[in-house]
Amino acid sequence: MLPLPVIKNGKTVDPRDKASTKVLQLETAMGAAISSFPGAGAILIPRSRFAPVKTTNDMLALMSDAYEVSADFRMVLKAERKGVPPDVKLDGAYKFVDGLQGLVPNAPPSLIGCKKLTIEGKLVIASGVVFKGTVKVVNKGDAVQTLEAGVYEDTTVDL
Repeated sequence: MLPLPVIKNGKTVDPRDKASTKVLQLETAMGAAISSFPGAGAILIPRSRFAPVKTTNDMLALMSDAYEVSADFRMVLKAERKGVPPDVKLDGAYKFVDGLQGLVPNAPPSLIGCKKLTIEGKLVIASGVVFKGTVKVVNKGDAVQTLEAGVYEDTTVDL
């Protein structure tokens, strides 16, 4: 048994409902296990070797044309991205996969030329949307708005 530190992580029973019963998730950091082995070291693996998906922000980037499947069946950034993935920041409404699917119900937007994309508010991105440079799309209203097909480059779009 490894003497690993325990981490307390406060959550709710239903992550979609902040008013649901609060619970504590107890977990251990496996990365801390390295201290249990004298002389152990870490190896830095470049991001070019993997495409981590921890959030729907990462998932939208991975779904887009910024990535491709390599000959050995890995998801890798296209060469045009020069090793840098698009920086995607989605509104909390898209925290879960079903919310992301509602944002891009037909096809993900093109992000091959996008440096940073920020989405705020309730939206549907139509098929055929291309983002380039730094783009922010904002819907301040309560009704879902559709971002129509087109090229959006270094701009803020208010719907």
